[in-house]
Amino acid sequence: MTATTPDLKDLKFLNLAPGDFARSLGLRITEATGTLVRGELDATAEHHTPWGIVHGGVYSTAIESATSIGASIAVHDQGRFAVGLDNLTDFVRAHRTGRLHLLAQAVHQGRTGQLWTAEITNDDGKTVARGRVRLQNVDLPN
Repeated sequence: MTATTPDLKDLKFLNLAPGDFARSLGLRITEATGTLVRGELDATAEHHTPWGIVHGGVYSTAIESATSIGASIAVHDQGRFAVGLDNLTDFVRAHRTGRLHLLAQAVHQGRTGQLWTAEITNDDGKTVARGRVRLQNVDLPN
């Protein structure tokens, strides 16, 4: 890798690189390949709606972030990265506080696009949210 091209398989880089919006989630990537991404986050009152449960935007953002990381790793060697085109996130179970686990997996990886699914579970292994993200492979900026 050149000095200007980050190593997308470097978990330290992946956990430091997100902007303030994604970083505010507290999402930590624990494993990342071009076909699978695992992560975790600790839900707190900072993530709550006025009704005291985790806001659905937290789940949508975590799912979009994880799938974009994996899809970008998959095409990075081609001088490309992936951007989300469609994010469908289902909110399955209310959650208030505690550790959440995320698993994102590639379903289809084509020349111009990819399809990924993701699931967020609580410590009991129960699904809290699940999502599907369609991504487009685009050239890295010069």
